Amino acid sequence: MSDPLPQRFPPSFDPRQVPVLKGAGDSGLRPPAPQRLTVPGLRALFNSPPIWTPELIKEKRFADRAPAHAAVLLPLVMHERPTLLLTQRTAHLSTHSGQIAFPGGKLDEADADATAAALRETQEEIGLSADWIEVLGHLPEYVTGTSFTVTPVVALVRPGFALQPNPHEVDDVFEVPLDFLMDPANHHRHGFEWDGVMREWYAMPYQDGAHERFIWGATAGMLRNLYRLLIA
Repeated sequence: MSDPLPQRFPPSFDPRQVPVLKGAGDSGLRPPAPQRLTVPGLRALFNSPPIWTPELIKEKRFADRAPAHAAVLLPLVMHERPTLLLTQRTAHLSTHSGQIAFPGGKLDEADADATAAALRETQEEIGLSADWIEVLGHLPEYVTGTSFTVTPVVALVRPGFALQPNPHEVDDVFEVPLDFLMDPANHHRHGFEWDGVMREWYAMPYQDGAHERFIWGATAGMLRNLYRLLIA
């Protein structure tokens, strides 16, 4: 029998206002070797991955809903300084509304596998065709607090694409330098107690001109696993 679950965070919950946990710094960790963050380095890494252990696999549940399988795309744009393409979800969606996320969604019966689902969802959400995408491989499955078992699909994207975001699902699409996201100095661990349960997560706030892109939760957790792979 499962434990009773809180239906939601407090109505006033704002992850930006939750303190960074003391003693949660990564002073002993280093950024990946610069070569690992290049297009040739990423291809070599996924062609012959090292032995490594993901840091984050499963969040504590905070929504009482049926489990579902999903896939997301981590689209790494092949600039001289590679970037990660991210979306901001619209405010009216039923799950993770307003949050920064990877393009992706639930697997359909017609999807051959998680890769097919991630590519289909990316086309539907932001208008990025598979013709621009080179799939490198997968990260380990990640189970969110809303009971999605997510397969992260890592891919390279050729520059020069034109996007057509679906306004029903996506408010904005933007890029963040990969070396910023893979620097542990930019990984902040937050936590607070709600309904008798201590809940913790990573955040990677990025100042994008006038916008603060507050990357947190499952998105930051999967990025943290990518970081662990890159330093293995």
